[in-house]
Amino acid sequence: MPQLSQKADQMPASPIRKLVPFSEAAKSKGIKVYHLNIGQPDIETPEVVRDAMRRQDARVIEYSNSEGMLAYRQGLQGYYASKNISLEVGNIMVTTGGSEALVFAFMSTLNPGDEVIIPEPFYANYNGFAVMAGAKVVPVTAKIDDGFALPPIADFESKITDETKGILICNPGNPTGYLYSQQELEQLRDLVLKYNLFLYADEVYREFMYEGAVPFSVLNLAGLEQNAIMIDSVSKRYSMCGARIGAMISRNKELMAAALKFGQARLSPPTFGQWASMAALATPQQYFDDVVQEYVTRRDVLVNGLNQIEGVICPKPQGAFYCIAQLPIQDSDHFCQWMLESFSHNGQTVMMAPASGFYATPGSGKNQVRLAYVLNQEDLANAVVCLREGLKKYLSEGH
Repeated sequence: MPQLSQKADQMPASPIRKLVPFSEAAKSKGIKVYHLNIGQPDIETPEVVRDAMRRQDARVIEYSNSEGMLAYRQGLQGYYASKNISLEVGNIMVTTGGSEALVFAFMSTLNPGDEVIIPEPFYANYNGFAVMAGAKVVPVTAKIDDGFALPPIADFESKITDETKGILICNPGNPTGYLYSQQELEQLRDLVLKYNLFLYADEVYREFMYEGAVPFSVLNLAGLEQNAIMIDSVSKRYSMCGARIGAMISRNKELMAAALKFGQARLSPPTFGQWASMAALATPQQYFDDVVQEYVTRRDVLVNGLNQIEGVICPKPQGAFYCIAQLPIQDSDHFCQWMLESFSHNGQTVMMAPASGFYATPGSGKNQVRLAYVLNQEDLANAVVCLREGLKKYLSEGH
C-alpha cells in the first residue's frame, strides 16, 4: 500500500466522538446513554426557519457565489449592526460552518511551521485545523482554580517566537464556558499590536450569556482593523448544526481576498443552508430569551449537581453550554470508556468527553471531563446521579 501523508498521521482523532463505538455497544444492551459529550442541542430550530424551508420551491438548487449569497451577507451585515458591530458586506464571507471559516483563516495567514498561541483547554478541533494548515499549536494553560480565566498576558508573551503568527481565542469558551471581559480582550489587543500578530476569535456562542453578561467582540477592539478575524456560525445560535453555515469576518481586505480564493476552490457554501440561515435572521428575540433561560436552568442543574459530588470541582460557566469538571480520578479517558463499557445505574449511563483531548500540553486534563448541558433538565439530573454512582463504583474497584 502506498504511504499516507504526514498530515494523516498527525491529524488527531476527535475526543468528542472517539467513544461512539462504546456508546453504541451500551445501547445495544438496552442501556440508556445520556449524551453529554457533544454540543448537539435538543432545542428546536426556530419556527421561522422550518416554515421557510417548507415553502422553498426552487426548481434548481444552484451554486451560490463563493463568498455566499449577497442577500444573506447583507442580512448578516444588519444582524451585526444590531450587535453594535459595524461592517461592510465585503467584510463577510459565508462558509461551510464555522469550521471552514477557521480553516480558511488559518490557510490564508499561516505558513507551514508557523505557530498559533491558544489558551487551553480549547475546542479540540483547533488542533486538527492547525494540522491542515501545517501550523503548530502553542498552548497557554488556563487554570480551573481561576475558573479558566485568561492566563496572565506575561504567559502569552513568553511563548512568542519568530514563528508566532497569531493568537486564537473562543469567547464565550468551548469547552469551559468562560467569558472574556473587555479588559482581558484589550490586553490581548495590546500584545497582538506589539508583535504584529493576528487575533482569531471564535464567537459562535455570542447569544448564550448568563446573569446579564454582554459579549464584547474583537471586531470592536480599536486598532485591530488589520489584525482581527472573527469566526461565526448559525449552528448553535439557531440550533441548526446540520445547516453547516458559518462566516469568516475581517476588515482586512487583503486577507478577505485571499480567503475568497480558498472559497472559490471549494465552489460555494451549501445553498439549502443559506436559505435556512437567511430565514433565521427573522428569529424573534423571545426565542433567544427563552433559550437562554432554559440553558441557565440546565447549567444550574448540572453544575450544582456536580459540585455536590464528593471530590468534584466544576466552575460555573458564564456563557455557551459547556463545562469542565475535575473528578477524583487519574485517567478520564479510561473512566469515560469504563462508564460506557462496564457501568450502568438503573439501566442508564453517561457519555462524556475526556478533557485531555482539549489540551495540547501532554498529560494535562487527565482528571477532567467536558460536559455539554444540552439535554432536558430531568435527563441532566439523572445523568448527575449516574455519574455520582459511577464514580463511587469506579473508585471502590481501585481504579
